[in-house]
Order: sequence, then C-alpha cells, then structure tokens
Amino acid sequence: MKFLDDPPYDLTYNDVFIVPGRSQVTSRFDVDLSTVDGSGTTIPVVVANMTAVAGRRMAETVARRGGIVVLPQDLPAAAVQHTVDFVKSRDTVVDTPVTLSPDDSVSDACALINKRAHGAAVVVDGNRPIGLVTESVCSGVDRFTRVRDVAVRDFVTAPVGTDPRKVFDLLEHAPVAVAVLTDADGGLAGVLTRTGAIRAGIYTPALDDRGRLRIAAAVGINGDVAAKARDLVEAGADLLVIDTAHGHQAKMLDAIAAVAALDLGVPLAAGNVVSAEGTRDLITAGASIVKVGVGPGAMCTTRMMTGVGRPQFSAVVECAAAARELGGHVWADGGVRHPRDVALALAAGASNVMIGSWFAGTYESPGDLLHDRDNQPYKESYGMASKRAVAARTAADSAFDRARKALFEEGISTSRMNLDPVRGGVEDLLDHITSGVRSTCTYVGAATLPELHEKVVLGVQSAAGFAEGHPLPAGW
Repeated sequence: MKFLDDPPYDLTYNDVFIVPGRSQVTSRFDVDLSTVDGSGTTIPVVVANMTAVAGRRMAETVARRGGIVVLPQDLPAAAVQHTVDFVKSRDTVVDTPVTLSPDDSVSDACALINKRAHGAAVVVDGNRPIGLVTESVCSGVDRFTRVRDVAVRDFVTAPVGTDPRKVFDLLEHAPVAVAVLTDADGGLAGVLTRTGAIRAGIYTPALDDRGRLRIAAAVGINGDVAAKARDLVEAGADLLVIDTAHGHQAKMLDAIAAVAALDLGVPLAAGNVVSAEGTRDLITAGASIVKVGVGPGAMCTTRMMTGVGRPQFSAVVECAAAARELGGHVWADGGVRHPRDVALALAAGASNVMIGSWFAGTYESPGDLLHDRDNQPYKESYGMASKRAVAARTAADSAFDRARKALFEEGISTSRMNLDPVRGGVEDLLDHITSGVRSTCTYVGAATLPELHEKVVLGVQSAAGFAEGHPLPAGW
C-alpha cells in the first residue's frame, strides 16, 4: 500500500480514494475473497457481536455465504449452546424456512413470514411439506383463517442435493418463487430461491473441519474469563473474541494470556485498540487477531462523550502494519457505511471487516419487524455500551449497582434501522459488499486480498471529492 502523497493528518474512509492501476484481472469472479487470518471466512465479513444483530438466523445465513457471526458475550450458556447447535446442523446450500402447521392462523403466518428474506413460510403436516404461505395469499384474508385454507399447494419440490442450477430452472414459471427441498423420506429439508441458487455457485460457505457452518462467540474481560472461553469452545465456537471497549488495558492483557494458555485450538481475537502499541501488546499477550476501532460505529457515542478514538482508516493502517510484523492480523471494526469502506479497510491491511448496525436493518437480525407511520419497515438497533445493553447485562446485579452503572453510557439505546426496499436481506447486502470489493480488486489488479493491500495506491480527497463520487439518481 502506498499514498500518492503522505497524508498530513489521520484519515477516515471518506477521506480516501483508490487510484486505478494496470490490471491483468479480467473478471470479478477471478478474485479470491478468502481471508488468511485463520477465521475460515471465504468473504471478508464478520458480523459484530451486537444483541440487535447477531442471532442464529443471521449466523446461519452469513456462514453459508462465507462470513462469520460473533455471538454476543451477554448470552446465557444455554442460549449459546442452542444457537451453535442450530447453526452447526444447518444445510450448507439450502435455507432453513419458518414453518407452520395447517391449523395455525393467518395471523401466525404474518408474524413469521418476515423472519426470512424470501417472504414465505412452509406449511408442514408432521414434517411433510404440504403448502407455502406468502404475504400475498394472506392479504385481505381474515386473521383467524387457518393457513391450510390459504396455502399455495402448487409449489416446486426437489430432493435435497439437487443441483442449484436445476432448481433455478424449475422455478422459472413457478407460482411461488421458492423451491421446497425434501429428504429421502419426503420430509422438509429446506428451501431455495432462484437467487439462492445463483448464490450457491458464487459463494463458498465458511465451514469447520467437519464440513459444518462456522460460528464465533465473544467473552468479556470480567469474571473467570478462561472458564467462559473453555465453555464456549466446548459448545462448538470456532473462534473466540475477547471484547471490551478499551482493549489496551492490563485486565485485557491478563484475560488474553489466561485464554491463550488453555491452547483451545481456535483463533483468538481481542480488542478494541487503535494504535500500534496496543496491537503489539495484545498479540504479544496471545491474540492472533486484533480488533481495531474506537468510536466509529453508528451506535457509539464514545468520541462525543470522551474525545477518545481515532479516525478509522488511519487506525487500521497503523495497527495492521504492527500486527503484520508479529505474524498477526487485524479486523477493522466499525465505521462501515458503503461497500467502498469495506474495500478501503482491506486495502489498509485488515483481513476481515466487522459490520454491526448496517446488518441490524435486515430480515435476519433478531429484532421484530416494525413499521412506522408511513408503513416503512424497520428494526431497532442499539449500542452495546448503551443504557439498554447495560441494563440487560447487569440484570443479576443489585438495584443500587444497576442504577449506578446506568449513569455511564457510551452508546445509543434506540435507533431505527430501515429495511432497504431493494436490499432487505443480509444476503442482498453481502452481494452489494462483495461485488464492490471484487470490482475494487479488478481496478487495482489484485486477484487476492493480500494482493489488494500490496498493490493499492491511495489518495487523500476533500469533502467535495467525496461528495462528487455520490450518484444523483434524482437528477441535478
């Protein structure tokens, strides 16, 4: 990586542009987006350990497309085990649908359909699929009507393992654009859309050594961190994240050393920091991956509350260089609002990019789908240092301790994240992000992510330069 001219100050993603160079990469599909940090991701996307973002539906869907989700540190052990077991048991090609029994009501169906981006629920008799229910068949129907009376019975079925391209062809004239995949006994195995069939040929799932979808989990720095980390790995977590807002502190270094000493056999990420010194200290303590970012997140108020933090692009550049000297890696955590930001973080030297709030506004995030007065669908998001998150985290504390901790917040407790009418599913956003990154690589002449960092030439732009790059779909 090099600059046209040395920047005079620290930079955000908005401050930087990439200069196109001579390229031998003729197609976006010739670009390998696999990462080299041991996380097992085949696209450079990590979903942040935020309660409003990282759940089992998100984990399943993102891992199937090559990324990985980090479960929040506040989850009870039983919930972690349940989520990991669910994700590990999912098919690596077909999606897990929401299901209804024939006697469920249309009201039940309407509450469940939007849990999946494809907008359908499968009606099952036992485990045998007998129909599909969509929003359109529920429109104008009494809410107490049974789904057996409105379900579409003419739907495409195929044995699980059918070539996705064949499923794509079968759906060309189907009344509902969702194929139901069945097992050898005729039971429900999953569903696949036409777009899902295309994605199956583009993405490579992030799989563990037993061919199962990958999932990560976070742990804080308080209590018996080593015991908690061991429990998470025993539950099936493929990667551990030791997470706290200020990662460059003695308590974090002690926690890393304690977990590293267990030699649990999984990559260990830790953070957050924004300096070379912090990066070196965390890697020396035993982390293989360092999370970089203080204050750039959409739900974070740290910089406005404390003045502490650092422009994210420069933080990633410095920390990545320090990590590389020690054989470690960094994840760029926070500040991503466009696909270009992901590409710039990778160009700066990050091996993966952590995304939170952007993914909160998707069908797969854990929150309920709500609608505003204009019927715009949205979901609620909140920061993990906000009063809302702190209240959940300290529920077992005394009333006095809860009240005292509630006085100190550095995050937004409620924010509306609108669902994009074009990209309402997390897979739609992954398409959006990865197509941008692939295109960046072709402009630079890089066939891999390490080559992107090696070959990229960057410049510093004014606010007007950044604004010039925005499209004007509504005209002048």
